[in-house]
Amino acid sequence: MCGITGFWQAPEKDQATQQNILTHMSDQLYHRGPDAGGTWSDPESGIGLGHRRLSIVDLSPGGHQPMHSKGDRYALVFNGEIYNYQEIRQQLESLGHGGWRGTSDTEVMLAAFSQWGVEGALGKFNGMFAFALWDKQTRKLFLSRDRLGEKPLYYGWCGNTLLFGSELKALKAHPEFDAAIDRNAVTLFLRFNYIPAPHCIYQGFYKLPPGTVICFEAPHHRAEPEAYWSFKAVAEAGIAAPWEGSDQERSLRFLICSRMRLICEWWRMCP
Repeated sequence: MCGITGFWQAPEKDQATQQNILTHMSDQLYHRGPDAGGTWSDPESGIGLGHRRLSIVDLSPGGHQPMHSKGDRYALVFNGEIYNYQEIRQQLESLGHGGWRGTSDTEVMLAAFSQWGVEGALGKFNGMFAFALWDKQTRKLFLSRDRLGEKPLYYGWCGNTLLFGSELKALKAHPEFDAAIDRNAVTLFLRFNYIPAPHCIYQGFYKLPPGTVICFEAPHHRAEPEAYWSFKAVAEAGIAAPWEGSDQERSLRFLICSRMRLICEWWRMCP
């Protein structure tokens, strides 16, 4: 399962303070990743990333997070699994990437970001994921969530400090957290029996919608999520190019589409 968390705040001279805060936030997610934990921070920028690991792909220390890309441009914490990472790895190798440190999908993701950029890489990922990616070169923070929102990700602000994480309890562990209850979110809960994205029970905090990516250029930057995938566009493309296979293949496709329709309906109703 794994869990991610972190913050972006004003530069902190005392790195030990940042590490202590990150460790405390990450510890709230121990149940999501009991196998290992890691933190990384950069006092000059004020960025901090924390991770709790449930080892699934590459059980060795080669899959430890936070993980840094070759050339040290990117730092990544990632929750989930990229199903087609081996295929992407082969594509990257054909483009000259190599010297892998391990066999994790996390390392492949970092190489994909280096090769195609964030949005280009997102278009290639087939999986369930939520991640936080820090670009040390441009000093930008990216948060993203998979197409159907299988992996959770929350973000928001306490003053000018940006907090994010897989669960709200990690954000609440930050010493500056002091958010009030959002009355509109309570109304939504009473109406639907859940709080739909992008709303959150706390004022100033949000659920990142499925299939979106958000880019922050500063801790206080109130950015908006942007969609990198559209179910509507996929459906329109299918109508424009009807299936022309055999009856047997058509029956199988119908069965798969029926299951996908149920999944999409579940996603629409899911918090």
